[in-house]
Amino acid sequence: MKIYTKTGDSGETSLFDNTRVSKADARVDAYGEVDEVNACLGAALAAGVDADIAAALESIQKDLFALGSRLADPSARIAARVTKAAITPADVERLEQTIDRLESELPPLRKFILPGGSPSGSLLHLARTVSRRAERRVIALGPDATEPIIIAYLNRLSDLLFVMARAVNHRAKAPEIEW
Repeated sequence: MKIYTKTGDSGETSLFDNTRVSKADARVDAYGEVDEVNACLGAALAAGVDADIAAALESIQKDLFALGSRLADPSARIAARVTKAAITPADVERLEQTIDRLESELPPLRKFILPGGSPSGSLLHLARTVSRRAERRVIALGPDATEPIIIAYLNRLSDLLFVMARAVNHRAKAPEIEW
């Protein structure tokens, strides 16, 4: 199978329900932002993180593929039959548990901190901001455009990425610069 199909040469793409839409469509923009978060996480992994962070990030990357597929499926054609494309409350709970675990090793946060630190910590801060942008794009689709769990997942994800950035920097002994 070739990577190029030429079907998008006119500026359109197909959603999972075979609807043709502009590549500038708000739904395409939303799942494109989710894809960008995923790429940022890959960059953070490539920069080097501890095994527990790597495992969590790889799990999140799989979730983001599922989340993107949900956004690309406005008619919910794959939702019921493709279990790996599911995002559930248990996935959000898993993010919360990881936040709690990582926060337990960090000093309390008393002020805003500047994004930065180690290379992987900086990339996780970048992923957090892209995650927030993806969340805004999904919300902009409207309340009936996707399941509420998608928004909850993205909201919790950005919280987790902030805590992960702090944890990675703490472990690397990279100081947090307060604002």
